[in-house]
Amino acid sequence: MTVLEIIQRSTEFLERKAVESPRLQAELLLAHLLKLRRMQLYLNFERMLDSAETDAFRELVRRRGAREPLQYIVGSTSFCGLEIAVNSHVLIPRPETEQLAEQGWFFLSRISEANHCPADSSPLTALDFGTGSGCLAIALAAKCHNVRIDAVDISLEALAVARRNVENHGLTERIRFVQANTLASLNGSAFDLIISNPPYITTKEIDSLQPEVRDFEPRCALDGGVDGLDYFRRFAIEGQAFLKPAGRMMLEFGDGQAEAIHEIFESEKWIVEAMQNDYSERPRIITVRRD
Repeated sequence: MTVLEIIQRSTEFLERKAVESPRLQAELLLAHLLKLRRMQLYLNFERMLDSAETDAFRELVRRRGAREPLQYIVGSTSFCGLEIAVNSHVLIPRPETEQLAEQGWFFLSRISEANHCPADSSPLTALDFGTGSGCLAIALAAKCHNVRIDAVDISLEALAVARRNVENHGLTERIRFVQANTLASLNGSAFDLIISNPPYITTKEIDSLQPEVRDFEPRCALDGGVDGLDYFRRFAIEGQAFLKPAGRMMLEFGDGQAEAIHEIFESEKWIVEAMQNDYSERPRIITVRRD
């Protein structure tokens, strides 16, 4: 079977399985298997696949047809231009979280410039709560060379993935890992930036999500409680003790939660500095500071 023929047949199969963008998915899987860039497939349409390649590709397509996310199948994804390993123990980073990372490193860069911090001065500090794959911590460290980051997660399996990613990017000297599920576990540390993409989907809503999310991504990284706001209440109550006076807390949240989260933080005497929209012009990131 040629490259073109197997792409066409796989596209038809994935379309029957209701996979979004089936042709693209088939091409990405085949490019991964053949260790080619996707566009190189177009220069190799007449290439014949041997039996081992055909069998291996059919297994990849079968997994995608079962709605396993493409990123888990190929084992990685791109985040802020960085290659990040992922598996079913961690969330797949979304574009909205890239925006959160950008806001974080813009803030840290402004502090560094305002203080005229030389490279060998005392580092800035950040907390990435619920680090998962480590994508936020890695992006911050890659963009801000004068920051040290505590990457916190309750899941040992997630922390193992994050460690591998940090090692792959050569950042082990500036990112340390803590297994915890509360800020109180950090023993009085104070940070210039607390940043998080916490669980914010309501418990009831999870069962109605796309199969790729519902059946494969870790539920503990999705479930924010009955109203999706459990972690925001915790941040609002506990957070001020862990933030430096001029520091900021930046959190990603879900559709329709902006007003409730604004009220949660104001009720605990935080100053809500900004609500940033995502690419769909929906409120997605809250930035708060100490009163």
